[in-house]
Amino acid sequence: MTIYQKLSKIQQEFKSKKSRYNSFGKYYFRSAEDILEATKPFLKELDVTVTIQEDLISFEPPVLKVTATVADGKDSLNAVAIVGVDLDQKGMQMPQRYGAASSYGKKYALGNLFLIDDTQDADATNMHGKGAKQAIAAKAFNQAKDYIKSGGKVDTIKAKYSLTKAQEQELATLWKIKKKY
Repeated sequence: MTIYQKLSKIQQEFKSKKSRYNSFGKYYFRSAEDILEATKPFLKELDVTVTIQEDLISFEPPVLKVTATVADGKDSLNAVAIVGVDLDQKGMQMPQRYGAASSYGKKYALGNLFLIDDTQDADATNMHGKGAKQAIAAKAFNQAKDYIKSGGKVDTIKAKYSLTKAQEQELATLWKIKKKY
C-alpha cells in the first residue's frame, strides 16, 4: 500500500467528535489532541507515524509554520498551517499567546492533512453551526487530487467542500482516468 493509499484510508475513515465546548462562543470543537487521539488506531494498522513540526518563521510579527506529517518509513506526506501570534490578546501571558497559536496551528495542519471538515466550528466559519461548506484551499485541493488518484470518490470531496465547476471537472477527469486503469 502506498503512502497515498494509507493517507486516503485515514481521510475516509477518520472519526473524531467535537467533544470540547466553548461556552463563550457557544459551539463544540475538537482540539489537536482529539485529532491525534483519533489517528492512533490507524498508526499500527497502516504502520505509519504522525508528527508535528513547528517553526517560528517571522519574529516581527511572530508567525508560526506548523507542519503535520504522515510517514511510513519510506515516504511521507505533509500539510502546513501558518498562524500568527496575537501579541495583544488580553488576559493572557506571553507563553499562553504562543501556546494558543501553536494549538491552533496544530489543529489546522492536522485538519489539512486528514481533510477534516470543520465547517461547523465557529472559528472556521463564524456561522455557529449553520453549516455552509467551506471552499477548498489549494493545499487541500492537491490532497483531494491525490485522494482521487488513489481510488477515492469525487462525491466524498464534494460532501466536505464547496468546489468550483473547474475543480469539480478536474477531479471528475482524474477519477475517470483512474477508473480506466
